[in-house]
Parts: sequence; C-alpha cells; structure tokens
Amino acid sequence: MSENFVVEIISPDRSILKENTLEVTIPSYEGEMGIMKDHIPLITFLRPGIIKVIGENEKKFFVEDGIVEFSNNTLLILTSTAKDLSSINKNSLNVIINEAEKKIANNEISDKERYLLSYKVETLKKVI
Repeated sequence: MSENFVVEIISPDRSILKENTLEVTIPSYEGEMGIMKDHIPLITFLRPGIIKVIGENEKKFFVEDGIVEFSNNTLLILTSTAKDLSSINKNSLNVIINEAEKKIANNEISDKERYLLSYKVETLKKVI
C-alpha cells in the first residue's frame, strides 16, 4: 500500500505544485507541522517560513501567509506568496530581508506585523 498523498499549492493566479508526496512540513502558527498520509483532518494558517515537500525529490517554498487544509489524504495549501527556493537568487533575498528589517525598525508598526516580519527575516537568513 502506498504511503503517498496529494499535495497542492495554489496561488490566486495559478497552481504552483500538484504531486504525490511522502511528507510535507509547513510553518503554522502552532509551530512547524509535519503532515504524512492519514494525518488527522486539519485547517490552519501559515506564518512566514519554509514549506518542505519530501517525495522523490525535496522541494522547498518560502511563504509569508496562507491557509492549509488536510482532508482525505489531500493537502491543499492556498497562498499568494509561495516562492520556489530553487529559483530565487540570493540578491533578491537580501533585498527582501533589508526591506523587512527597515519595517521592523519602524516604531509605528503593530506587534503582529513585527512578529510576522521577524519570522520572515529569520527564515530568509537561514536560506542564504
């Protein structure tokens, strides 16, 4: 019996990924969460971080936000910010980090914005 399940990452304008996989790790507000076949049904929100799709090959996507639903061995990830890490150059990441750090230094942003930006910076610095 196969240990695979379907993962699909969808943005508003296109399907980014749809394939059978063995395991997916997502960055949720509850912490990093591993999903495998026959996981309990769930709905959760993504925080900035890396989605790891582990199958025949490992694929990584940076996300800033989104919604995740797992049901009937199908993992659906809806996000407008998924970026395939294999296609992002380091200069682009440095620009994103610098912009986020400038926003963090602004005393007028909310605690929630500061929290999300700090996760974004922390995650991207690990990628570089």
